[in-house]
Amino acid sequence: MPSSGNFAFQFSTPAMEIERAVAELRFGRPVLFSEGERRLAVLALDCVAPEVYDQFASAVGGRHNLLLTAPRAGRLGIGATGDATVPLDGVSFADASHLAYGLGAEAPAVWQSADPLVSRTAELARLALLLPAMVCADVTDDAAPFAACCALHAGRLDGADAGRQQFRQVARTRVPLKNVGDADFVVFRGGLAQKDQLAIVVGKPDFSRTMPIRIHSSCITGDLFGSLKCDCGDQLRNGLALLKQAGGGVLLYLDQEGRGTGIGAKMRAYGFQHLGLDTIDADAELGLAADHRRYDASMLRLLDISNVVMFTNNPTKIAALRDAGIAVESRTAVTGTVTAENENYLRTKALRAGHMMDLATLIAAE
Repeated sequence: MPSSGNFAFQFSTPAMEIERAVAELRFGRPVLFSEGERRLAVLALDCVAPEVYDQFASAVGGRHNLLLTAPRAGRLGIGATGDATVPLDGVSFADASHLAYGLGAEAPAVWQSADPLVSRTAELARLALLLPAMVCADVTDDAAPFAACCALHAGRLDGADAGRQQFRQVARTRVPLKNVGDADFVVFRGGLAQKDQLAIVVGKPDFSRTMPIRIHSSCITGDLFGSLKCDCGDQLRNGLALLKQAGGGVLLYLDQEGRGTGIGAKMRAYGFQHLGLDTIDADAELGLAADHRRYDASMLRLLDISNVVMFTNNPTKIAALRDAGIAVESRTAVTGTVTAENENYLRTKALRAGHMMDLATLIAAE
């Protein structure tokens, strides 16, 4: 057996490289993002300190640009059909931030359609749970100022979400739940950043038969603190109750706060909602799409589940599982309490996000 002094890790994987780049962006440091011979120096405006932004601008000689994703460009009234970029030479950190995700910002006088490599930096932001306000500069001809920065080839992002599907079970134990009874909490670990995800097995379901399931994305404000702005807490508790009534089932509790945008973006969006925007337009102001969540079937397969009845109102979840080869035999609605605080939110889910909800009946029942 070789001695420890002769041993060293000499490998790297796409997931490892992505995780390193994501960590650097969250620390407010530049990343070199490349494709072929082309190299971009990239900063995440959401995390960078103003003085680092200024240093970056100096290092690239004012040749940096701001990425405006299609949702943000649309909110600003830019006539782009997709993502756009805006030159930042002479633009302060505060003004760049306002243009990127501030409410009431004016459309820039100068902009151009974003090229594909710049647009792909928004995927880095999504994986980092940051706003997609990316500051980019082409440094193909002179990357020397960024020689010490983390480097990532754009091709490493191909299949990044597939990497999230590689989970392993690390713990399983009984947890008695109020109004539900005994449940098994099964912890799976995997994917980018090796996050822990939960499968909650309610009762003693028969795994040889069609399994009642619910997929629930975390909502700390609703699930834990009882926020009245959404129905998430109600759907969590009612979903567990329905699984119990069905004789047992499985609830996947996924770490996907704010429809996959993270708690920081979610709270920014809440601020815009208080000013009158609906949940989708509030996210668009931040450059975000209507839903950034991902659903896969890996944990279901590890539990030997292949045929399900889904407790959901969201057709996207059904389509995702079917695309992954899970047979969704039927659907049962999961409802919550309609309140004055969440009525507009529920209308938006039904009318703009396509959720299968008879909102008029729910409101009439209150």
